[in-house]
Amino acid sequence: MMEREEEKEVVGVSVLHGGMIITMDEEQRVYRDGGIVVEHDKIKAIGQSADILAEFSDVADSIVDLSGHILLPGFINTHVHSSQQMARGIADDVDLMTWLHERIWPYESNMSEQDSYLSTLLCGIELIHSGVTCFAEAGGQHVSGMARAVGLLGLRACLTQSTMDSGHGLPPSWATRTTHQCIQSQKDNYHKYHNTAQGRIRIWFAIRQIMNSTPRLLIQTRDAATQLNTGIHMHVAEIPHENQLVMDVHKIDHGTVTYLDKINFLQNNLLAAHSVWIDNNEISLLSRAGVKVSHCPAAAMRMLGFAPVREMLDAGICVSLGTDGAPSNNRMSIVDEMYLASLINKGRGVYANGTTDPTALPAETILRMVTVNGAKSVLWDDELGSLEVGKKADIVVVDPSSWSMVPVHDCISSLVYCMRSENVVSVMCNGLWIMKNKKIIYVDEEEVILKAKQASVELLKRAGIKLPTRMNII
Repeated sequence: MMEREEEKEVVGVSVLHGGMIITMDEEQRVYRDGGIVVEHDKIKAIGQSADILAEFSDVADSIVDLSGHILLPGFINTHVHSSQQMARGIADDVDLMTWLHERIWPYESNMSEQDSYLSTLLCGIELIHSGVTCFAEAGGQHVSGMARAVGLLGLRACLTQSTMDSGHGLPPSWATRTTHQCIQSQKDNYHKYHNTAQGRIRIWFAIRQIMNSTPRLLIQTRDAATQLNTGIHMHVAEIPHENQLVMDVHKIDHGTVTYLDKINFLQNNLLAAHSVWIDNNEISLLSRAGVKVSHCPAAAMRMLGFAPVREMLDAGICVSLGTDGAPSNNRMSIVDEMYLASLINKGRGVYANGTTDPTALPAETILRMVTVNGAKSVLWDDELGSLEVGKKADIVVVDPSSWSMVPVHDCISSLVYCMRSENVVSVMCNGLWIMKNKKIIYVDEEEVILKAKQASVELLKRAGIKLPTRMNII
């Protein structure tokens, strides 16, 4: 596999023209026949195709006709476990604690650096095919392997190390980690990998979950992230048991969010994943602190419940979309999450109070969640989230001419309710095509798939994971 990052240096001027450009800028401009000029890794100009071609044709190194296509900002997936990709299907139809203690933690604790590398490559391929140019890692194993894979694929990512220093059910190799080791290893990762891969990689801190974190770990994580001016990614208020445990241990009336507010952990650099079991008072706490929330509809419906997304958005909280990891979703397509997010949150009103609200989470809101809100959630909105002059050239090209999207009467509606990953044909990140005409550029997909299949079998053996037999397989 090619691993020379220097070959990804962006040079020259490219003109993309003829397509419908959905900018997602503050004016919500859509060019029916638009053109974009990409110079190095940034957008130099955007406007009507005729104007762009007239001004830049003579200086362009390449001119790409995208007539009949739709161009959007690169999608941002704000909750991914890239180290879990080779665990797809090993924890289906079980409760969360069984999922963690008997399947996922044994799997993760037996991973090698090479396993994390292959898993992230496999995950990244699927992300790119669904139009993702940037993802927020929720906490994985071997940041070195993840960074190597992200650098090779050409993706953009906020990477974190899975971090726990206490609690029930931890594998033996994790149970001996001290708080100091947890913090220091993350600081080391920051100094080694932050702003590497042509600036496409950022290193964040992570708290896996409050049930496996001492107050000391929480406070030191808060302070270290502030000192290094980076983000924190944490699973927050996933299940009722979590909230009850926090109430019992810390002798408070409410759960995780209330306790985090009490220790001043709720800040604007916190990305809270799921946040399903929160009440109106806790929504107010999140909003006041500027906390961002990653909504993962498929994973939530699988094990957690209905997240109060509409209430959070109404309170001014920046809510984005994530897939979660392969073992809690199986499908790593942000396109699928867009569709699910809108429908689930329309249907949730029926379940809650017997009334329907088809206007809940309309298509334009969903598009903002995977672009503008995604960029804000990963603290990168100065350069990502919309197609504007001066921002990074992270672009998704959609072909709406297949049976799944034809006819397109309303382009915004069609992108959310009709588009499938198969409609994503090309993806540009940092000014370079990382997928073109559905072909991943920098890795051999077949080679990655073959190596990942082999590695996953060996990994499950090392972890001692034996899956139950379903039906009468002979």
